[in-house]
Amino acid sequence: MPAIQAHYSDPEKLQMRVFKELIASGVFTRFGRDNGFDRIRSYEQYRRYVPIQNYDSLKEYIAEMMLGKSNILWPGNINWFAKTSGSAEDKSKFIPVSRQTIQDCHYKAGKDVLAVYASQRPDTKLFRGKSMILGGSKKVHDMNGMARVGDLSAVLLSNLSPIAEYFRTPRRSIALMDNWEEKLDKMVVDLADRNITNISGVPSWMLVLAKRLIEYKKVSNLLEVWPNLELFAHGAVKFDPYREQFKKIIPAEDFFYLETYNASEGFFALQDQFGRSDMLLMLNYGILYEFVPVDSMNDPEAVVSLFDVKPGVNYAMIISTNSGLWRYMIGDTVRFTTTYPFRIEITGRTKHFINAFGEELMIENAEKAIHEACLHTTASIVDYTAAPVYMSEAGTGAHEWLIEFDKEPEDIGRFAEVLDNHLKKLNSDYEAKRVGNLTLRFPKVHILPKGTFSRWLKSKGKLGGQHKVPRLSNERKYVDEILKITGEWTE
Repeated sequence: MPAIQAHYSDPEKLQMRVFKELIASGVFTRFGRDNGFDRIRSYEQYRRYVPIQNYDSLKEYIAEMMLGKSNILWPGNINWFAKTSGSAEDKSKFIPVSRQTIQDCHYKAGKDVLAVYASQRPDTKLFRGKSMILGGSKKVHDMNGMARVGDLSAVLLSNLSPIAEYFRTPRRSIALMDNWEEKLDKMVVDLADRNITNISGVPSWMLVLAKRLIEYKKVSNLLEVWPNLELFAHGAVKFDPYREQFKKIIPAEDFFYLETYNASEGFFALQDQFGRSDMLLMLNYGILYEFVPVDSMNDPEAVVSLFDVKPGVNYAMIISTNSGLWRYMIGDTVRFTTTYPFRIEITGRTKHFINAFGEELMIENAEKAIHEACLHTTASIVDYTAAPVYMSEAGTGAHEWLIEFDKEPEDIGRFAEVLDNHLKKLNSDYEAKRVGNLTLRFPKVHILPKGTFSRWLKSKGKLGGQHKVPRLSNERKYVDEILKITGEWTE
């Protein structure tokens, strides 16, 4: 795998090539003219002339691109825009997806995933069957005759070559259906008798499909439906809370799980070695990487290049892409486990945390604590969310957890105790705030009726695909909306 090998042997060469190609392309754009790209000869000049961007700072440029104007953020016209579905927030974002990003990032990444897997499992029979890709429920549609909009999976599916189309399933007419519930029913029938060797998608929605298939075929596990299944390439959410459930429905010791880090803005990393939990940052997909420590996100001087990062530091990721996202803070946080090669773990989102009382609870802490609580109580979850209970005259603050279980713990009090204890072990700030219940009292845990999160996502028009429940929030908006659905909400 020469393309992968270069990530180990010469990462600087890969990133410098990307940098030069991006700047050379950006010179001919309106954004480039606005930010002095013609003067940029080095990375230091790039960070000096170009401010850190977010969606709000780029949305006027994007709006013009969607009206068909050329050379705005990227040379020529961009006709495809991925409607983001990374959270259940109300506001939609439209991420430009150029032909270069489709070919040189997303499709190239798909080939690399298969190459990495095949290199470590030379006896694979993966290519003797079909790939089942569980995509989103947004149908690609035109906007004002110029821009074509859909979620990322729909955009990529609509641009597949005939050869790639031959190896994937379900049928495109089903895969691009708008109504998730109707699509799920049709997928079950369409997929039940196919020779599926590998699957990819979001773990939570893949579980829904798998259980529906098992029920439809009246069998005990997924391997009785697809006996040649050997690989699940997953991403979008942390896999640990779902691992035990997948082991039950796919009872094979030699089954492989391969993690990927893919988003509407680009494909960033993949698990290059089995047995490791981290992922190799991919440096030749037309993306330039920068990073800023999470505790210094508002300081532009704290931004560092890839080659100045340190293992163990929690960074917010900044990208420049071959779709014209220049120094764009994507909202994800990562930690480097190694440098040379550069491997990362996803630690969360810049906005998905709870810090109402100085506890600085990050998604990584929550995922690990939930996982331990499930292990100690033989429980398994479908999904969860948490938010603060603010201090009042009646008492101190707390964290309120809404959890939908696949298998409920026999003792929810014990589950909450283990959750609390592991949060203390993982987070010294949380532990300090819990001392004597002076700031934070014992967490409040709700068992939600099955299907609650699906009902909530459906009410937001975000059922299926890559849509997911925000695990942590520093405000009570999501928690209160969900409690209203269950009838437990009070003023």
